[in-house]
Amino acid sequence: MSNIILLNKTKGIRLGEVDLADSFMSRFLGLMFRNNLERGLILKLPSSRSRGGSAIHMFFMKFPLDIIFADSDKKIVDMVSIEPWKTYTPKAPAKYVIEMGKGTINTFNLQIGDELDFTQEDCV
Repeated sequence: MSNIILLNKTKGIRLGEVDLADSFMSRFLGLMFRNNLERGLILKLPSSRSRGGSAIHMFFMKFPLDIIFADSDKKIVDMVSIEPWKTYTPKAPAKYVIEMGKGTINTFNLQIGDELDFTQEDCV
């Protein structure tokens, strides 16, 4: 996994540091079994995923999360605040599923259609 800065380009704000999970195993493990959230996590999904294939589960999670679903253009297509042991299927297919601390959506006033950017920390 690599360390990345998550930005909301539409609003010109930094949302925080995230890791990138772009392999089967890193996506499979995600944030399961962790005791706290040090950084968010971007799950980069295969291009062939449908709306159902973009669904998430919170099994084996110990804390709630805000989940941001973004398309291949990195535009937000759906968002949800979710508790452990729940599931959620987004309203539209997503290329990126971004797991952030609960409260991120409200704190940064994120909205459907906002454009995101993922920038390598050493390039900022």
